[in-house]
Amino acid sequence: MTSVEPAQGEVETLFEDRLARFRRTREFVERHVLPLATSVDGRRFRLQASLHGLALRAGGYVVLESEGRSRLGQITDLVADTDTVDDEATAGGAGRFQARLARGAGIVLDPDATSFHDAPMRPAEPREVAAWFDARRPARAGLTVGELLLAPGVPAVLDSGGFNRHTFMCGQSGSGKTYSLGVLLEQILAETTLRVIVLDPNSDYVNLGRVRPGADPGAAAAYAHVPDQVAVWGDGPRGTHPLRLRFGELDPAAQGGVLGLDPLRDRDEYAVLLDLVRSGERGHAAIDHLEELGQADVPGARALGLRAGNLGAADWSVWDPEARSLVEEMREPTARCIVVDLGSLGSTVEQRLVTQAVLSTLWTQRHTRQPCLLVVDEAHNVCPAEPPDRLSALATDTAVQIAAEGRKFGLYLLTSTQRPHKVHENVVSQCDNLLLMRMNSAADVGDLERLFSFVPPGLMAGAPDFAMGTALVAGKFFPQAGYVRMGNRVTEEGGADVPTTWASPR
Repeated sequence: MTSVEPAQGEVETLFEDRLARFRRTREFVERHVLPLATSVDGRRFRLQASLHGLALRAGGYVVLESEGRSRLGQITDLVADTDTVDDEATAGGAGRFQARLARGAGIVLDPDATSFHDAPMRPAEPREVAAWFDARRPARAGLTVGELLLAPGVPAVLDSGGFNRHTFMCGQSGSGKTYSLGVLLEQILAETTLRVIVLDPNSDYVNLGRVRPGADPGAAAAYAHVPDQVAVWGDGPRGTHPLRLRFGELDPAAQGGVLGLDPLRDRDEYAVLLDLVRSGERGHAAIDHLEELGQADVPGARALGLRAGNLGAADWSVWDPEARSLVEEMREPTARCIVVDLGSLGSTVEQRLVTQAVLSTLWTQRHTRQPCLLVVDEAHNVCPAEPPDRLSALATDTAVQIAAEGRKFGLYLLTSTQRPHKVHENVVSQCDNLLLMRMNSAADVGDLERLFSFVPPGLMAGAPDFAMGTALVAGKFFPQAGYVRMGNRVTEEGGADVPTTWASPR
């Protein structure tokens, strides 16, 4: 019997037919992967689902059905994976093939330690998510900062009482961080009575006392009582009070910083400075202004006066013996909210001096136990990991002290930065609240995962893909870590980017 070899064209046709059947079979299997969840402790679950028409997202909410009971859950991790399928008939004789599917993990939001296996799973409806959040809303004032990103229409409401923990906010340039911090401050001012002090290096929050034209009427009405409680300390047209200090009000360490003195390297001159301070405490004429240094009847005082003159410190705009000083205002406040417009000052060293004066005054006044939220914008400049000079080192040390011990005195930090790795770690590590916006740096995200270990890493991993105004919110002020789309401001944003009209076509 003679066998006939198939022609080349017949072989190609046979191969293409088998490949097409294989693809149809694989797609059929992949489309019919059931969305199922399994949990061994009733608290966390593993899941599988089809990649075709996938309606699930990391951070999204799902309903788990098991034994006639519905549980709300949240997906924390979701990745594409493969599974081996053994089926000779449907695989066209191939025996086994790799089917693609989604796998992940999540948290049961109503944990009861009851395990379940292969529980059918579906995306939660916004009303189901809203019911869960409403049930956990405390009796304290709620701060509505926007809506849940993955449950449209559900308000994102922060627990105002959660701000009795320190808060860390970060996001790279263009993430919407500055605007979003404004939203948060407006809500705190409108819905609580908490005292607020803002260190504002870029003049971004100088308009917190001005409702913008076109603001939502309801939000504007709720904010109507706030403008009279806001005082802006700064130079220029936006300052309601000139930003001034007196040399004699500063603590000796800050006075030494003004003069560029190190307690050990410049021990002789520093000792003269301390003697001048103590002479005032003993009832002699106190040194209240830099110009008085060279006139003091203390050996070595003239040298200090010459040092001040050579450094140009006596010419700084912050000195004014006649005006009410910022330190006076902080000791005996006349306004509930003080915006310290550092951006209006003429030099970086003056900004650092005012910053240290604010921090040290708060710390020395801590025993009054008056609750106060200290907002530190551009925190990488206020409490840097590597301070560049004496005044910065003093400010960093005080910030670290407030972060470590301030809560028991009612001093709460809200630090904001676009460079988290440049902020002193002993400040960041003390924060129990996180508001993370877009962050492209993998190193920064990795550091934040380490420092905020209570946040699921899968949610943190979404930060590089956030749209402007999207944030991951987690900590004591939110019932469960999740994604939020920040809302609109009531007041005008103070700072603005330089317009790019130079890029328009010629």
